[in-house]
Amino acid sequence: MMNDRALAQLGMDLDLRSGTAQVQDEIGTAALFDDGSKDFFQERDGIRYAGTHLIVDLMGAVRLDDITHVERALRAAVEVTGATLLHLYLHHFTPNLGVSGVAVLAESHISVHTWPEAGYAALDVFMCGRTDPHKAIAVLEAAFRPRRLVVTEHLRGREA
Repeated sequence: MMNDRALAQLGMDLDLRSGTAQVQDEIGTAALFDDGSKDFFQERDGIRYAGTHLIVDLMGAVRLDDITHVERALRAAVEVTGATLLHLYLHHFTPNLGVSGVAVLAESHISVHTWPEAGYAALDVFMCGRTDPHKAIAVLEAAFRPRRLVVTEHLRGREA
């Protein structure tokens, strides 16, 4: 109950049944077990897992201090992956300094932390359901034009 109140204060009501969560249920992101309960895990190449988590490092990147540009890039990344944006929170520390934030998705999140003085950005792209988080990489690369991009994939909740 305490968490419900805290989230409501942030504008994040947990009663999502009338919103995005219902839309996700309707498009069939969950398989049904024999008993009628839902299974939101995925399977790829015989491996069952909860979702794909990409750790993305951008080195020698540009426009990392431009909060409007960061917002547009995150929105484009969400759209191309097929995810459902619930909330987008960004914080610009001061002019010409970094941006930190998160795109909260029905399917999980994309987070960003930038260090423009070093040309570095750290992003997490974690998604489940019928999304393709790998499609976010091309969007991020085009938006921030890093000299070097490193992506590490982790299958969360891997069962095999």
